[in-house]
Amino acid sequence: MKRILIGALCISGAIILAAGCGNSQKKAEQEAAEQARLDSLAQVEMEQKQKEAMNTVATLPDEPVFDIVTNLGTIKVKLYANTPKHRENFAKLALSGYYNGLLFHRVINGFMIQGGDPLTKDPTKIAQYGTGGPGYTVPAEFVPEYKHKKGALAAARRGDTANPMKESSGSQFYIVQNEAACAALDGDYTVFGETISGFEVIDRIASVQTDGRDRPINDVRISAIRLDRDSLPKSE
Repeated sequence: MKRILIGALCISGAIILAAGCGNSQKKAEQEAAEQARLDSLAQVEMEQKQKEAMNTVATLPDEPVFDIVTNLGTIKVKLYANTPKHRENFAKLALSGYYNGLLFHRVINGFMIQGGDPLTKDPTKIAQYGTGGPGYTVPAEFVPEYKHKKGALAAARRGDTANPMKESSGSQFYIVQNEAACAALDGDYTVFGETISGFEVIDRIASVQTDGRDRPINDVRISAIRLDRDSLPKSE
């Protein structure tokens, strides 16, 4: 009788355990479905904001100025008129709030600082930082007089093997800290703007402690990229 009872208890325990596992899996599936729903809604909202932003882009001066506001200070950049595709794309993303909350995820002192990857909003995807974007690229716009001088604003991109046309990332950008170290990039990466103030902020960000993947130990976050007051559309 005792053996039968023990066996019955074991079977009951197994049933309860199986039910618990089933409930956990169901909960995980529900959470994943809910996250997918929220991500889809966020994507639709961002697309609508970008459509609205394009109305403002059409009214901007030829070389608009934007303030890249970070937790370590503000970098003021001017976009070039002669790289219109990059100018329009950067302005659209900035005005729609796309860059809000993103990190400078790659920082190399004596070289450059890089940000603009939407994956950096999610700390669980840290291994993927540097691979994200809006789902499109921007055709290269190489202008000979636009060099990798200190403070130059340029577009990141995939390597030549996977990207022989040298198309730019749809959102990732970098800012030159050391002109000499970045000079070899001239003609290979699109430079579409330049820093006009905040050079000390570039140096401050470049000097933060980083890990083996050049990621800052303490987050360097972009709170917003805002249209500078002097570039605001003039009211009639």
